[in-house]
Amino acid sequence: AILQDDGGKSRGFGFVSNETHEAAKKAVDALYGSEVKTCKLYVARAQKKNERQAELREKNEKLKMERLNRYQQGVNLYVKNLDDVIADARLHEEFSVYCNITSAKIMVDEKGNTKGFGFVCFSSPDEATKAVTEMIGRIIVSKPLFVAFAQRKEER
Repeated sequence: AILQDDGGKSRGFGFVSNETHEAAKKAVDALYGSEVKTCKLYVARAQKKNERQAELREKNEKLKMERLNRYQQGVNLYVKNLDDVIADARLHEEFSVYCNITSAKIMVDEKGNTKGFGFVCFSSPDEATKAVTEMIGRIIVSKPLFVAFAQRKEER
């Protein structure tokens, strides 16, 4: 059954009942991620709202912990006063002199314009410390950089 609004338009989801658990599992395995017209299907066991919310909360908490571990204290640098012409690749290139960079990202607004700051993540705290001492005040294009260890909002 495909659910519809009061005007008869599809609400974008529906339900299917299967005779057996095995048949339902087979349908999920076969259809999840497949495409119908231009839509990618999400196929899963029907859940109550609170069950679905608990699952999403757990998933988001796990992602948050992964991010925290990946950008552990002492390896992620905050870089500001970046010239508008500097892109992610240039930021990566400038900081890669100081060893292994896991990521370099310049923050942009919704129009794609640079916000004048970014983050560089190193694979070890020693590399990040060296980069801070070497890069602070260094002029790239036309502006002197401000470089510091990144802090979470709660810590500032």
